[in-house]
Amino acid sequence: MNEQHISGRNAGAMPFGKYQAFRPIDLPDRQWPNKVLTQAPRWCSVDLRDGNQALIDPMNVDEKLRLWDLLLEIGFAEIEVGFPAASQPDFDFIRRIIDEDRIPEGVSVQVLCQAREELIERTVEALEGAPSVIFHLYNSTSELQRRVVFEMDRQGIIDLAVNGTEIVRQGLEGFASDVTFEYSPESFTGTELDFAVDICTAVADTWGATAEKPMIINLPSTVEMATPNVYADQIEWFCRNFPRRDATVISLHTHNDRGTGVAATELALMAGAERVEGTLFGNGERTGNCDVVTVAMNLFSQGVDPNLDFREMPRIREVVESVNKLAVPERHPYAGDLVFTAFSGSHQDAIRKGMARVDRDQWEVPYLPIDPADVGSSYKEAVRVNSQSGKGGIGFLLEEHYGVGLPREILVEFSDVVQKMTEELDREVKPDEIFDKLIATYSDDSGPFRLVDYDLLSGRDQDQRCVARVEASDNVVTVDGEGSGPIEAFVNALVETFNEPLTVVDYHEHSLDTGSDAKAICILAIENDDGTRCFGVGVSRNTITASLHAIISALNRRWARG
Repeated sequence: MNEQHISGRNAGAMPFGKYQAFRPIDLPDRQWPNKVLTQAPRWCSVDLRDGNQALIDPMNVDEKLRLWDLLLEIGFAEIEVGFPAASQPDFDFIRRIIDEDRIPEGVSVQVLCQAREELIERTVEALEGAPSVIFHLYNSTSELQRRVVFEMDRQGIIDLAVNGTEIVRQGLEGFASDVTFEYSPESFTGTELDFAVDICTAVADTWGATAEKPMIINLPSTVEMATPNVYADQIEWFCRNFPRRDATVISLHTHNDRGTGVAATELALMAGAERVEGTLFGNGERTGNCDVVTVAMNLFSQGVDPNLDFREMPRIREVVESVNKLAVPERHPYAGDLVFTAFSGSHQDAIRKGMARVDRDQWEVPYLPIDPADVGSSYKEAVRVNSQSGKGGIGFLLEEHYGVGLPREILVEFSDVVQKMTEELDREVKPDEIFDKLIATYSDDSGPFRLVDYDLLSGRDQDQRCVARVEASDNVVTVDGEGSGPIEAFVNALVETFNEPLTVVDYHEHSLDTGSDAKAICILAIENDDGTRCFGVGVSRNTITASLHAIISALNRRWARG
């Protein structure tokens, strides 16, 4: 009764009545849901401008240079480098990459500028000598901004955009660089679609866009106001009804206010857009910009070349974290420390089995949508062990880090040991801790038996003879036996001397290292009269020594059990 009362009270606590649902787009014959993305868009990084303005501590020139070099290395051909008319550090940075010849052939620098003559003059001054430039002009067009901020009607906002475009066109006359013009009706998602078409048409006409020399129309989700399908509808409606479509490249610039900036970008590409502006890990105003890494890697995971290179993702993340002074979350898609890591026992078991069978040329592993190695991660990090884990994860770590494949029966038994260890420590356990626990649990020389030394000799009829000294309850006894090999000879020697029933089963041997100091580990079981098994482990630089120690360990563990 009390729970119902609390639930009812909380259900009405949020003031949801303050907000209105976004009106859907009238597009009953929408085509985008049937489209499949088969190629990458044109990418434009805005890390140095939009991303930088959202930082608590904006980048200095040297930090911008470090990020600039990284963006070039990744493969961006269009990079928004700043707002030079409004920021001296932006101006200085742009001049530096131009004066030091840091702009490679085929790369365009993009700048943002408001439509004021003195700002345009300053921007042109900053860009002098750049080989290829994208001049980005914007003004806000939404009904809310027209009414609240500018107090202008539709025609007044169109006049503002057209006059600004004309000022830019005149300001760039005689400019030696190759120039592409970009216009953004800012807050496009809150703009009536017919008005968005009208203002963009007026701008394209004023600029003189042609099919041979197209301009960029950037349709930003400046504030994410609805579900991603609505944004896709807006883009498709615009593309259908915009009369200058053949003379323009439709670009996207999404934000993440509703947490669906990536989805909105993907659906809008399906709806006809050709270009994407965003930041590497989604940094930007408020909840951030489009996360280019995620969109590009989503394409990659579907067999599409993203035209960006993220093979060194850990280093890329390190550089971005360093210059942004913001951490990339551990669960960030494709890039976080834990995105390929499974703690769940059932997940670990599926990953282990999938990794054992995978064809590296055709990736199919449960719970791993891509091969971690493709982005510079290790298979060994795919599984980590805590109290939620199971035998599959333990087995995977021992195989990946030490090359030790545990038989199922010992793996089941040992997983209980590790489970108790994680609960006692109350944390994740590392691979070396698991391996050390394996040795401590199954390598038992505490008695009553201990191998002192042994010699291998020739026996009868090509058999092997083993003469060993074994400590048994504080007495050193010499045992002597023959067999088809050293292990059988040692077993027979023990049986004959101690009258101890001993059958070795489930024998496994692995090399732990390579080179002259390499060690071997032997894992085996001895079968008891009732059919149960007792496991033992031995480690030595000599494989035979490791095997004999494993037999002694199994005997001691059987005696300990009583």
